[in-house]
Amino acid sequence: MNRSLLTRRDVHRRAMALALMPWLGAAAQAQALSGSATAAQGPRWQVDPFSLGVASGQPQPGSVVLWTRLRINEADAALKAQTISVVCEVFADAALRQPVRQWRVQTDATRAHSVHVLAQGLQPGRHYWYRFVCGNATSPVGHARTSPGVNDAVDRLRIALASCQHYEQGFYVAHREMAQRDLDLVLFVGDYIYESSNPQHILRKHQGGVPRQLDEYRERHAQYKTDADLQACHAAHSWVMTWDDHEVVNDYANDLDRDYTDPQVFLRRRAAAYQAYFEHMPVRLGPDPANASQMRIHDRMAWGRLADLWTLDCRQYRDHQACPDPNRGGGRVVMGCEALADPSRTMLGTAQEQWFTEGLSSSTKRWKLVAQSTQMSSSGVNTPMGRSAFTDGWDGYPQARARLLNTVAKARVQNVLMLGGDVHMNVAAQLRVQAGDERSPVVASELVTTSITSRGLGEKLLAQIRDSNPDILHARSDERGYTLIDVKPEGVSAQFRTTTNPAQADGVLKTQARFQVQSGVAGILPN
Repeated sequence: MNRSLLTRRDVHRRAMALALMPWLGAAAQAQALSGSATAAQGPRWQVDPFSLGVASGQPQPGSVVLWTRLRINEADAALKAQTISVVCEVFADAALRQPVRQWRVQTDATRAHSVHVLAQGLQPGRHYWYRFVCGNATSPVGHARTSPGVNDAVDRLRIALASCQHYEQGFYVAHREMAQRDLDLVLFVGDYIYESSNPQHILRKHQGGVPRQLDEYRERHAQYKTDADLQACHAAHSWVMTWDDHEVVNDYANDLDRDYTDPQVFLRRRAAAYQAYFEHMPVRLGPDPANASQMRIHDRMAWGRLADLWTLDCRQYRDHQACPDPNRGGGRVVMGCEALADPSRTMLGTAQEQWFTEGLSSSTKRWKLVAQSTQMSSSGVNTPMGRSAFTDGWDGYPQARARLLNTVAKARVQNVLMLGGDVHMNVAAQLRVQAGDERSPVVASELVTTSITSRGLGEKLLAQIRDSNPDILHARSDERGYTLIDVKPEGVSAQFRTTTNPAQADGVLKTQARFQVQSGVAGILPN
């Protein structure tokens, strides 16, 4: 085998071994055994095709999605036009001595040589290890787990909540720590990649310009996937995901971008971005994978009898932002915008909103966890001219927010916890049907995680937000990181794990603050 293949594979194996440390030292031994795996009949690679790593996601009681992508180097350029066979192997142990199932799949350039395996026939609530084999190449080993049976009694769900990982603005030290944590899943709520750049805040550079075409989005995703800490976190844990705007372009809403591009032109760009997203994530491709212009990301999963978890899509179906600037679209801060009072306006789209509220009202699980991309509590500022509203967030869709929270109140749904990202700050807040009105009862709780790397608001503006919104118990935007959430029948505890801004390669995380939610009691409390 070519020396460059061995060298690059060794680098990735070391990263994956670090990621799998919580599952004993057998992981390193398992990776050493990979050369003896049954090889798929296929090419003799000159350069490691598995340099983007492996990932698992969307766990169900009997299945999990397993992912990789063959990254074809110029030394193997003749393979780019070929359909290639890949074998996916699943094992019951980290030493890879107990094979469970094996799948052989085909991939080609139409899907960027990505590989998605819906690994079915597995046992509920079990840990599994997996790898991919293609010709003389073997991938790093990944760890996955299935969710418990829907009626199983479960005493715990451990989640790492994360979002907003601008590659240029910092290093993925949060993923490094997450990879070494004993977690049940990583919950990523948007801005996995960034299409944009800011020359003032560059620690490491994007390759290429702003992506608009499919190949450009593919290259942006591939660059992010080369990060060893991100790869390790994917290899260590199963992920559940939704998206926000930067996976396509900043502040887009449905079929409209900030430049007021012709909708048919913009939808082609959005379709390219969606296709590249699905090619690089451990998610199901849906009933019509060829229709990239409308791909479903919203979903619902159960964690035994302990919790239901929804992932919502706050971009694809929403109404355009209210009271737009005629020269530049997207979100902006407004006051006195009458359109905000329009009850027909929606963040989720009518169909998704109905699907979600019906599911929320009928859920019998102890905890109802709602993952969506941004902050639901109000962040408007009181001024002598009135209260401000940022039109790209939930403050820009106040009637839709009130409808959702009114559903919780009328149906007397208990233990609702909203989980968000996007705003690059840690937030712990109470949620009322009428935001900011102390006469309106608290019906739910909210945790918003800060960004993995992306810069936050300045302290002056954030102080105004805190002063104007007493339902926000905690808000800090000066540090980067993720949120560690521990769900138990009696309550939920959360730690904001952070490092100083910008996140440096040798950064160390600490606990910024702790909060808890008690079962049967609406509202969040310091811990």
